[in-house]
Amino acid sequence: MTFELKKGGLTATAQTRGGELVSLRSGDGREYIWEGDPAFWSGRNPILFPIVGSLKDGRVDINGETYEMVRHGFARGMEFALAERGEDFVTLELRENAETLRQYPCPFSLKVTHRLLEDGFATSFTVANPGAAPMPFCVGGHTAIRIPEGERFEDYELRFEEKEAADSHLLNSEGIIRHEGRRPMLDGSGRLPLDYSVFAEIDTIVFSMLRSGSVSLVHRETGRGVQLDFREFPMVAFWTKPGAPYLCMEPWQGCAAYDNESGRFEDKPFCTVLRPGEKKTLTYTFYLI
Repeated sequence: MTFELKKGGLTATAQTRGGELVSLRSGDGREYIWEGDPAFWSGRNPILFPIVGSLKDGRVDINGETYEMVRHGFARGMEFALAERGEDFVTLELRENAETLRQYPCPFSLKVTHRLLEDGFATSFTVANPGAAPMPFCVGGHTAIRIPEGERFEDYELRFEEKEAADSHLLNSEGIIRHEGRRPMLDGSGRLPLDYSVFAEIDTIVFSMLRSGSVSLVHRETGRGVQLDFREFPMVAFWTKPGAPYLCMEPWQGCAAYDNESGRFEDKPFCTVLRPGEKKTLTYTFYLI
């Protein structure tokens, strides 16, 4: 099921499959979200829950038992239910079921609200623990921003809110973070030109605990693009496939396993643990510029 959202000159489409916002169009007809062409990547804007990234050996320990989950968790492949909707917003909800409990033995509610703004959209994750035991989780966004036809990936750069000098975490061939070694990435200028060769070498650029709370993807000549406000999330990542006309801009609460971690879910970096009856809301926002 899909839902059309409208506000001012903006229109958007959300769907119950995966709970995603899959389209954002400006008044002049420009589409900002990648269309999911399987020639490069069939994804568009998946929700990462209850893990972000890959697990070590595909397994994780929860309450003394071992469970298996695919990269980025199960939410992106599941059918959400409509919880609430208006002209410019929709709230979709995923609850535990037999399939999720085989992978993640926790009762949960994941509500995702996509809301159009005058100049963009906001996505909020509200995670609640209706169970009787502590509930560990990670959650993140994975929004693929489309590079328009006629423009080149290399015409764009990332501009951070602050002048950042920061290194990227590095992943091994299984998508696990190496606890030793990082790659210098931001040189203090707060700007990072886009280059497919970087993604061919390290796959994903991953930062944690930056001073910046926002980053813009900007065409260097026209100044046009988008700004991501991720200040409620401790990590932000960027990914594409070399040659593909999109860049994924990803706010993360949690991350892939480290190669030296214990394997216990609650020990994962930036994992959140909810007490019974507790809930947490995290919001990221994209502005058109």
